[in-house]
Amino acid sequence: TDFKLWVKDSSLVLINELNSLMKNLINKADKNVGTVMPGFTHLKNAQPVSFAHYLLAYYEMLKRDKQRFHNNLELINESPLGVAALSGTSYNIDRNFTSQKLGFKKPTNNSIDTVSDRDFAIDFLYACAVCAMHLSRLAEDLIILNSDAYQLISFNDKMLTGSSIMPQKKNPDTLEFLRGKTGSIFGNLFSMLTIVKGLPISYFKDLQDDKDLVFRSFDNLKNCLIIFDE
Repeated sequence: TDFKLWVKDSSLVLINELNSLMKNLINKADKNVGTVMPGFTHLKNAQPVSFAHYLLAYYEMLKRDKQRFHNNLELINESPLGVAALSGTSYNIDRNFTSQKLGFKKPTNNSIDTVSDRDFAIDFLYACAVCAMHLSRLAEDLIILNSDAYQLISFNDKMLTGSSIMPQKKNPDTLEFLRGKTGSIFGNLFSMLTIVKGLPISYFKDLQDDKDLVFRSFDNLKNCLIIFDE
C-alpha cells in the first residue's frame, strides 16, 4: 500500500516536471516561428523547416509521456490494504472505507493477485524509460546541432564545461550526462521484468528489489527533467 501511494505521488511529481519542460518548449518555439533551419533525414539536408516546428515535435513526445503517467494513475487506483500476506485478514475492516480514505478508487479484487502484482512498478518503470528515451533523442539532436560540424545552436556557458588541456573547447557535458542516464533507466525496467518473469504466483523475497529499481529511476528521470528544463 505504501509503495503504491509512493508511485502515485511520484507520478504526479514527474507530470509536473514534464509540464514545466513542455511549457518551456512552447515558449522557445513561440520565439522561433520564423527561424528557418535545415530539416534532416539521414542527417543530410532535406527540407527547410521552422525551428519552432522542430521543437514542437519533442513537445508531442513529452505529451505522450505525460499521458502514460496519467494512464498509470488510473491502473494503480486500487487499494491493496487488507489483503495481508496472502488471503486477507481476520480483522473486521471495511476495505471500501479504507480505500476511500487513502485516496484509491476501490479495493483490489483478489488477494493472491494483489500480493504478487508488480505491474504498477513495471508500468512506472516503462513510462520512465520511454520518457528518458525521448530526452536522450533530444539531447543527441542538440549535441549534433551544437557541434563544430553543424554550428546551428549555442548554449549559455553555464551549461557547458571546458577541457582540462584545450581551453578553446566548450563541451555539452550536461546533455551527454542526460543521454547516459537513459541506459540506467532502461536497465531498471529490464531488471524488474527479469525478477518477475520467473516467479510463481504470490509473494517471494525477490520482489523486495522493486523499491530500489523504481526509486532510482524516479530520481534519475526527475533530475534529467529539471536539468533539461534549465
